[in-house]
This record gives sequence, C-alpha cells and structure tokens, in this order.
Amino acid sequence: MGYIGHHGVATLHKYKYSGVDKSLLAKYVLQPFWSRCVALFPLWMPPNLITLMGLMFLVTSAVLGYIYSPHLDTAPPRWVHLAHGLLLFLYQTFDAVDGKQARRTNSSSPLGELFDHGCDALTCAFEALAFGSTGMCGRATFWFWVIAAVPFYFATWEHFFTNTLILPIINGPTEGLMLIYVAHWLTFFWGAEWWAQDFRKSIPLVGWMPVAHEIPTYGVVLFILIVFGVFPTISSNISNVRKVVQARKGSMLLALAMVISIYKFHHLTLSRFFDELICSCQIFPFVVLMTGVLIWSYISPSDVMCNHPHLLIVGTGFAFGFLVGRMILAHLCDEPKGLKTGMCMSLLFLPLAIANALTARLNDGAPLIDEYIILLVYCLFTVGLYLHFATSVIHEITTALGIYCFRITRKEA
Repeated sequence: MGYIGHHGVATLHKYKYSGVDKSLLAKYVLQPFWSRCVALFPLWMPPNLITLMGLMFLVTSAVLGYIYSPHLDTAPPRWVHLAHGLLLFLYQTFDAVDGKQARRTNSSSPLGELFDHGCDALTCAFEALAFGSTGMCGRATFWFWVIAAVPFYFATWEHFFTNTLILPIINGPTEGLMLIYVAHWLTFFWGAEWWAQDFRKSIPLVGWMPVAHEIPTYGVVLFILIVFGVFPTISSNISNVRKVVQARKGSMLLALAMVISIYKFHHLTLSRFFDELICSCQIFPFVVLMTGVLIWSYISPSDVMCNHPHLLIVGTGFAFGFLVGRMILAHLCDEPKGLKTGMCMSLLFLPLAIANALTARLNDGAPLIDEYIILLVYCLFTVGLYLHFATSVIHEITTALGIYCFRITRKEA
C-alpha cells in the first residue's frame, strides 16, 4: 500500500506552492547574491541535486564534529570552526538557489517542495551537532536541536492549515542561519572555551550580576534564543492558524496538543471541540516524540544524552524528519486535516527504549539490553523508516507526474 491515494494524485497535478519571505536581509542583501549564484549552475543540473548537495554539507559538518569532539564537550581544532561556518553558509546558499534553479529550468513540482523541506528537517539535527562541537555544549546540544525543531515543526503545521509558508521579518532560515555561521567563524578567533566558561567571564560587561553558580555562555544563549526566538515564532504560527480556523467557524483553545487549554473544554460546543482536536492532532506525535526522548534520557542508566549525543540526536532527527515529511505530503495531497496514523510509526521504538532503561532499576543498575545497542537500533529504525518513506514517495510522485527526481523533465507548453 502506497502513501498517496487517487485523490492525492489528482491534487498533485493542480498543486501550486505559495510562500512569503518578509526578511529585509533576504530581500536587499541575500536575494541579489543568490540570484547571481544560480547562474553558476548549468541548466542541466536538477534542483533536487542542488538540495541534496546542500544537505551533504551539513552531514559533513556533523561528521567533523564527531571526529574531533565525540561527546561534544571538548574543543576541536580551530580550523573546524571555520569549516562549520563555511559548510553552513554553503547549505543556506544551496537551499535558496534550488528553488531559483527550478524556476529557471521550468521544472518546479510538488516533489521539489517535499524534497527541499524533507532535507531541511534533517538539517536541524546535523547543524545542532555541528554547533554542539563548536560550543562544547555536551548534553545541552539536544536542546539546541529542540529550539531548531520546534519552530520548524510549527511552521510546517501552519503551512498545512494556511496553505502559505510565511517567513517573518526575522526568521530562522535567513537571520538565524547567518547568526550561527558568524558564531562559528568568531569561535575560530576566541576559541570554543568561550562558550563553555561562565558567561560573566565571556562577557565582562555583565560580570556584576549576582548569580549563585556558574552558567556557561551557551546556556545563556540558549535561554535568549528560546525567549526571543522560539516563543515569538510559535506565537506567530498559532496566530496565523487561529485566523484560518476562526474563518471556518472553529476555535483554537486546544490547538497546542490538547493540553494547554483543555481546562476550557466545558465552554466548547461539540463542533468547536472537533475543530480544535483536528488542529492539535498534527502536533500530538511531535509532543510524544519529544516527551519520549526526554523521559528515556532522564531515566537512562548510561546517560545516553551525555555519552552518545550523536546517536540520540541523529535517531531523533530522522524520526522528526518522518513526521515533517508526512505532514508536508498530507498538505501536497490535500488530505483531510487530522492525525495521520502513519506518523506514529516513528514513535514505536521509544516505549522499548524506555522499558529497557527501567529494567536497570530492577537489575542493580544494568539494563536488560546494553543501551548503546538500543541507540544503534533506534538510529537504524528511524533512518530506515525515513528512507523508506522518502524513496516510496519519490517513486509515487514521479510516476504520477511523469517526472524524474534527479533529471530535468521539460514541461509541455
């Protein structure tokens, strides 16, 4: 059984992408630069190949971080920071150019949108690992993945309901990525230790602050990004979805995973409850994924988040990519709003991992199965699930539209 039904195939033929980028930096600085860059690519080069090359830049960056800082708590050679910044800059450029190449060669398609955003979802994990090595973040690297994944997921969720991808005046793909690769390059000069030491030493102007214990600089940066980056972005996503739902005579009290406003259930009519339930169902699998991984990490007898951050983040990153991919496909195929049961496939391994960690409490601290093996299987499971989804959907879309993934097919006039 495939991922796309007859209705989805018919919808794919009519689908048109809609997106708005309000960034002034992109409009006046980066867009002119990207327009010049696209001319460097030959007309025979397919846009999806450019997208894949961009993803490989960040895979390379994550591998460098693993080689020189396996636990993400030691300083790599300084040239690695330069490499991290350059590779992220190249990723951003290729990610912007692929769409321009598609329009330039008249090869835009729903597959391109799915391929582009599917790769972008994976880059949250790979760049978190790269920055974790630059900042010597250790176990806190997971939280840098979280602050990348949460806005990405909510933006996809908003796109699913509003049919338009809206990037605000300050957004992650533009200003956010620029801040990160500039941080990589600056670390080449001041050293990775700057991020790991107490923030009052790193920033002498705030040395007067009466803090009882040392707080690493990356911890302060994480807090600032959450308060001034993640929360405003999510608020904007929810506001945009609320407008759509209210236009359909619905409500948004339960839009965040049926938890935040569940106490207001007695004020809802039955129809409004189902409207809210539909909105929340898309967020539910992501909340379960985050909660499951955090519970596993908290009760882990071998502290998987500290000792094996690469395996944990890569495994979770591919599970996240699967969730995002299913939601994007549902949008492309105009599937009914609501929970896609197939999305829960990426969550199946977490109960086993949590149960195995709990056995350590009954077995003198030793789990039934070594957690390193559990992590390896977790990664293999999520990577395999994602690759099966990606290859299957690519085959179905290319067959339905009569196109190729890595070859340009000229559209008939």
